[in-house]
This record gives sequence, C-alpha cells and structure tokens, in this order.
Amino acid sequence: MRPNLTPDVALAARLFEGLHERSYDGVGITREAYGPGEQAAHDLVRATAEGLRLETDIDAAGNLYMTLPGRDRAAKRIVLGSHLDSVPQGGNFDGAAGVLAGLATVAGMQAAGFVPARDITVLAIRAEEAGAWFPTSYLGSHAALGRLGPAALDVRRLDTGRTLADHMRAQGFDPDAVRAGARRLGPDNTAAYVEVHIEQGPVLDAEAIPVGIVTGIPGSRRLRAARVVGEYNHSGATPRRYRQDAAIALAELAYKLDAHWAALETQGHALVCTFCVLATTEAAGFTKIPGEARFQLDLRSVRPDSLDAMVAELHRLIPRIEARRGVRFTLGEETGSAASPMDAEVQAGLTRAAATLGIAHKRMASGGGHDAVAFAQAGVPAGMLFVRNQNGSHNPHEAMRLEDFAAACAVLTRWAAEAAG
Repeated sequence: MRPNLTPDVALAARLFEGLHERSYDGVGITREAYGPGEQAAHDLVRATAEGLRLETDIDAAGNLYMTLPGRDRAAKRIVLGSHLDSVPQGGNFDGAAGVLAGLATVAGMQAAGFVPARDITVLAIRAEEAGAWFPTSYLGSHAALGRLGPAALDVRRLDTGRTLADHMRAQGFDPDAVRAGARRLGPDNTAAYVEVHIEQGPVLDAEAIPVGIVTGIPGSRRLRAARVVGEYNHSGATPRRYRQDAAIALAELAYKLDAHWAALETQGHALVCTFCVLATTEAAGFTKIPGEARFQLDLRSVRPDSLDAMVAELHRLIPRIEARRGVRFTLGEETGSAASPMDAEVQAGLTRAAATLGIAHKRMASGGGHDAVAFAQAGVPAGMLFVRNQNGSHNPHEAMRLEDFAAACAVLTRWAAEAAG
C-alpha cells in the first residue's frame, strides 16, 4: 500500500456542510425517505462523484452507485456505503457518514494515483430509516440485493399516505422492476460490504476510543401490544389487600426483569432490555386504582441464548405476579429478527488496518440495525466501523468530531486498498 494513500476528509467535511444546508428544518435534519430531502442529498453526492470522474448509476429503487474502476472489471467489487435519509428532525451524521467516508476513500485513492485490482463502489442507499417513514425495514438495501418482498411496494408512507411504489415512480424509478426482483448486488458480484456509521450510544465516548469494529448486529424479541388487566377501584377507599393494581403489577415485572438482566450480565451475557412503553390507560384518573396498563418490551442481543434467557424469566415471573396481585397479563404477538454476525475476515482486516495505523479501537456489538444486516443475510461478507459520537443519535444534537471521522476513514481506506488489491 502506498504511504501517501490518505482519505480526502476535507471533501467529506464540505459535503457534511452541504447536506446540512439542504436539509436543516429549523430544529434538526430531515431527509425524508423517497422525498425531497433524501433526493437533495443524493443529487449533491452524485454531482460530487461525477466531479471526481467516478462512474455513476442508479438502480430501479433509486440506490446510487459511484464506482472507482479497478484493473479487473469482472472481479467481485468492494462496496462501501450507507444511507442518506434521516428520521424527522434527526442529526446530520447518521447514515451520511458512511457514504461520505466511502467518497473520501476513493477520492484519496485517485489523488494518489492508486488503481485497485477490482472495482470499489460507493453506495448511497435509499430509505434505511424506513421505520420513520414506511412500516418496513431496509428498503433500499433489500431492493439492491433483489430481496425486497413485493408486498413492501404497497406499504404507505406514514406522512403522505401514498405507497412506496407511488413514491418511487414519482421520482423516476421503476417499482415494477423492484417487484419482479431485479437486483444489482449479491454474493456472485460483491466481495464485501463495509459501512461506516456513527455509534448511536455512549460507549466509545465514555471509553475515549475513536473507532469501533462491529462484531455483529443484534437480533430482537419484541412485544408491541402487551397488557395487564386488574380492577379499577377507588384510590382512597380500597385497602392494599383488596387491590388489583395493574400499574404496580407492571412495575414489579419491569423491576424484576431489569434485575435479571443485571444478573445475566454478570454471567457474560451482552444484551439490552427496554420497556419502551409503561403506561396506564386513559380510563385511569387521579382518584382511581389503575385497572389496566399497557407496555412494549424490546429485547436485543447478538446471542440468541441471551434473548431466550430473558423471555424464559418473563414467563416465569408473570404467573407469580398474577397470583400475588390478582391481575392478568396478555402479551400479544411476539415479533423479532435474527442476529447478523459481521464477517470474521472483514473484522480481522479492519482490526489489522487500525492496529497498523496505531488508531485506538474497540471490538463491539451494534445496538441498532443497519443496512449491513441486509448484506449479511444475503450472503455478502459484511463489516462495520463505528465512529465515536456525542449526544446519541436520531436527534438534532449528534456531535461526531471530524478527527474521529478521519480516523475511521483512515482505517477504511487501508482496509479497502488491501481488500481491493
């Protein structure tokens, strides 16, 4: 690898500024999936790629491919990418950091006169934040891989009420080809996919480490419509022994499940347990004992046995609480997703690159989902780099530092140069 092969971080910095100018809504960043905000971001990035004389192309779903040609055009390509859409009033770095890191990498290679042995494609993916706009996941990456189910084209965007197919067609894309399973990427033509992304939690910042090497993206087990039914009664006239208090029963469940989470952590399990909703109903009043409560539970881990242990404890606790407090739990339908480990060879290559460059790094699981899931599940070797970030994510206060982004770009560039020959 050439010693002067360095990413063009200044280019990325200018693009971050340009994205902010085009998508700041007065509070935060809004780049709605298959809407004007996302499209403006794609237009800016494509113009930049064309200025770099990269080959550009758009698939049937609107994903943008920006390719630095390699010596062997028939060889499997390396893909570097992420998404450009955002949640409503989010931050400027979530998603965009991965696309701009890819552009910084190939621009640095061009400046050094480095021609890779195989194509390196920077991919700007559509609609990763689909959950904020459409009731489905990984729309763009699944479409690129030919794995977006036909029914997804009929889901409606939450703010407009129009179908995904309508939004695609209005922007000049081809939902009929997507419905038929047209694809651009897969194990047959893609050697690896690597995504740079801000860390969405506090770990790297708390431990003063600029870069994370992601080991896996968690699976989940979720309850979205669980209830506790007790009995409404007078809050002043009902002694404790006669109460069937749904709120207290739910609070007991939450407290004891949290304690079990702590115990599992001491045994080496890595997981998260979140009661996203803990609420009484509108029927509850100031002088009433709550006769009903509702909750949503989100369990995530890269280890299925950790999830199984938490669910087993949930089912052990519920009948005991029901018997003690005279209430009844109904859990509703359980949903979830499978964990997606990142490719071992890609992890090793990223670790080797960081160590060679002397960049402090930490191996860690992701907390949230990313487009890398779609690639891993399609059989494409996938990896991720996290960048230290302050103030969390999905809010206007994301505060990734440019020097940490530069460190991640340096690791990405070294890995890509090695992987692409």
